[in-house]
This record gives sequence, C-alpha cells and structure tokens, in this order.
Amino acid sequence: MRRDLGFWGLTGIGFSNIVGSGWLFAAMYAAQTAGPAALLSWIGAGLLCGLIALVLIELGASRPEGGGTVRWPLFASGRLVGTLIGWSTLLSVGGTAAEISAIMQYAAHYLPGIYNGHTLTLAGLALAAGLSVLLTALNWFAVRMFAQLNNLITVFKIVVPVVTVLALIASGWHSGRLTDHGGFAPYGYVACLTALAGGGIVYSVNGFQAPLDFSGETRNPRRTIPGAVLTGIALAVAMYLALQLAYLFTVPENLLGNGWQGVSFDSPFGQLALILNLHWLSSLLYADAVISPGGSAYVGVAIDARHTYALAKNGTIPRYFMKVNQRYGIPRRALVINLLVIVVFLLPFGGWQDIVSVMGDMYLLIYAASAVAVAVFRAEPGGRTAGWVPGLGWIAPLSFVVAGEFVYWSGWHDLRLALPLVLAGLLIFLAMHRPGARDAAAIERDGAGPSRPLGVELRTGAWLVAYLIGLIVLSWLGTFEGSGHLPAPYDSIAVAALALVVFFWAVRSGVRHRTATA
Repeated sequence: MRRDLGFWGLTGIGFSNIVGSGWLFAAMYAAQTAGPAALLSWIGAGLLCGLIALVLIELGASRPEGGGTVRWPLFASGRLVGTLIGWSTLLSVGGTAAEISAIMQYAAHYLPGIYNGHTLTLAGLALAAGLSVLLTALNWFAVRMFAQLNNLITVFKIVVPVVTVLALIASGWHSGRLTDHGGFAPYGYVACLTALAGGGIVYSVNGFQAPLDFSGETRNPRRTIPGAVLTGIALAVAMYLALQLAYLFTVPENLLGNGWQGVSFDSPFGQLALILNLHWLSSLLYADAVISPGGSAYVGVAIDARHTYALAKNGTIPRYFMKVNQRYGIPRRALVINLLVIVVFLLPFGGWQDIVSVMGDMYLLIYAASAVAVAVFRAEPGGRTAGWVPGLGWIAPLSFVVAGEFVYWSGWHDLRLALPLVLAGLLIFLAMHRPGARDAAAIERDGAGPSRPLGVELRTGAWLVAYLIGLIVLSWLGTFEGSGHLPAPYDSIAVAALALVVFFWAVRSGVRHRTATA
C-alpha cells in the first residue's frame, strides 16, 4: 500500500466517518430515551471515546499497519482472539448498511414505495444494493483520489449541520425546554446510559478509529495520527451537542403532550424544518441526507476493505482476499466480499436504529481487544510502544472497563443477538485451525507466528470467550432490559469487576503467548 495520506487527509477521514447518518437521527432517538439529559450522554460519549482513542493512537503510532484494529489482537492474544475479533469486525461491515439505510429513510420522502413500515421493499432493496455498488466502485482506485474526494464531502458535511442549527434556533426557539415536560432527566439519569447505545450515540461518535486503519498508508504516522484522531472527535462531539440543543429547543410545543418519548419523525430534522416552514432548509437536508451518510458509507467501504484485507492476512478468511491491485494499491477482492456482506445486512434489518444498536457492540469489542493489546505489548519482556500517550498503565484497563460498560448498557434486547453472533466465530476458528501449517514467508508476513496446538490456542484466548459469556449472563440478570434480578447500580459494578478480572487475565495470557512465539 502507498503512503499518500497527511494530517488533513486523515482528519477528514476520521471526521467524515464519525459524522454520517448519526446527525440526522441520533438527536431524536437520544431525546426519546433520556430527554434533555441526552446532552450528558453526548459529553460522556465524547470523553470516554477519547479515552479509548488514546489506546488506539498508541498502537497506531507504534505499529502502523493497514487494518491495524484487526491485526493487533492477533499479535497480542493469539489466533482464537484474532479470529473472534476479526469475525466481529467482518460483522461490523453492517455499519455501512446503516448509512445506506439512513439514505433510504430520507429518500422515502420522494420515493414512498421503497419502504414498507420500517423495512425495505423489494424496490428499496434494489436501490440500496445499487448504491452499495456505486460506493464500491468509487473506492476502486487510488487512496489519494479517495482522500481528495472525501475532503470535498467533509466540507459539505460541516456546512449543512451548522446551517441547520442556526436556522432552527432562529426560527423556533422555545425557552425552558431543559426543565419543562418532566424536567432535565424525565426518565431518570440511568436513561443517559441507555441512550449511549439505544439512542445511537455510541454509533454516532464511533468512527474515530478510521485514521488508525489507514496508518499503513500515512506519511509520518507517529506525528500525524494522534492529532488527526483527537481533532476528529472534538469537532464531531461539538457539532452533535449543537444539533441536540437545536432539536430540544425547537420541537413545537404541541408535539410534546406525551413528553419526549412521544415525539417521533421518520426523518427528524427534515420534517422539523417543514413544520417550521423552512422549506429551503428541508430541501437542503433531504439532499444532505444522501451526502452525509453517503460520505460515511464511502469511508466505511474503504475501511471495511482494509479490515477484510487484514483478516485475510491473519488467515481468518482465505488469503485470496489479501490481493492488492498493483497499480492503485487497493485491495479490490476485499471490496467485493464486503459489498456482499452489506447487502446481506440490509435484508434482515432495514431500519437505521435496528442496525446501529447491534453494530455499536461489534465496534466496542474491537476497542476492548485493542486495550488488551497495548498492555500486552508494554508488559512483554523487552516490550515497548511509541510512548506518545502517558499513563497507559491505567488508561488501558480503564478503557477496557469503559468498552465493557458500553456493551452492557446497550441492553439485553441487543446483546442477546450481538454477542452470540460473535461467539459463532468459534466455528470459524475451529474450521480454519491448522497447527503449524504456515510457511516461513507467511509467518514473516503476518508477524504472529504459526498456529500452536488447539488446546494451547484455546487456553490463550479463553478469556474472551469467558468475557462474552459473562456479559450475556449479566445482561440477562441486570436492569438494562434484563430480568432485573441484579438491581442497579450493582449490575454495572458487577460488569466493571468482571472486566477488570478479565483484563488482567488477558494480559497475562497475552504475555505468555508473545514469549512462546518470540
């Protein structure tokens, strides 16, 4: 791959990947879940994602590599963890399907035949599939062209939300909204945690890791990656807070008879603009409903291709998909398989919130495995990292706990589907496991050494299986859509305790693995 990306190219990729369909929907869903207290959810998500980002920054600066978020868990924790996280990453391709779903929901304003209730019709599915093909085609050529086109889209994605905030506030401001209609936290402060996943907030702020997945194509990654990641997060969270405030203060009074939970739009800001007689803004928003999610989907397709390339490099999927086009430096076979995955995810879901609630959990597991990886690299004999982030000794375990809490707070309704799906990766691991069956060139290429006997690999990666099962059990017992047998706040405390125990178990297993394969 070619090192053609600089600071602004990386920042544009990060910001564009964060600001996609989330700005069109998350303000409404967050308000439905937590009321005005959703503002706290946005601030908390920004701070906590920034904490997790520090771990990824250290890894990207120390070990720059295309698809690094897939590669680092393999290096640190062996092939079982590498396969499960890789499988989770492949499933997270469905996040691109969420962006396409958002485009379809806004496009239904002009094409009512593409949706039937909250699912795509056959015509809608055909249109969504055609858009997926177009986004894949746009990623078919050199990364420099990709970055230049993405920078143009990013400018538009900044301008339209800013115009939306200013126009809504100028036309429909209602004072007292932070205390009226049930108060600042009408559904309790626990709802702020539920809003992180159920309100689409984690999904909306997620995407900051995008520059890390292009670290292998970056000029001077140690200097440019940290600033690009943190700048992208700061800009995106500031914009989301402004949009949330605009939504809270401009929803017409007559719609709030049943509180914030009773306010529902198919296309929130577009319909709100029509209610306020801002027809010009509505037209702009419906146009941007294609460009903003389309821009994120455009970046998402590129990132997914790097992930799939890395999965093939890991040996999780056939190495056929590792082929990179020599002229343009693009893994085109990976693009094709991701196109198929995107279309498959459009079939069973169809609705934006349905997809993002599950996809957020997939991303968070990747972040948790990255926290383990950075601790393993630091703790192994002779180990070192770039040293860009001070305090990693406490940041890594804390970010692991944060990721686990985010997963747990998404609720039993989502976890009963998402976590068993990840555990299904065990079947892939067993099917692909061939002890020692790697030639010398392959071992040098992926840096992780040959597969060891099945029992050894299972012991090395057992912590992740135990962690996933533990989260499923606690989710069923807890208060976030669970049975309530484990009351709050003891359920979240139990998740934190589980996460800390598993983290140090994982680090010890990883260090032993690294020592044995050195």
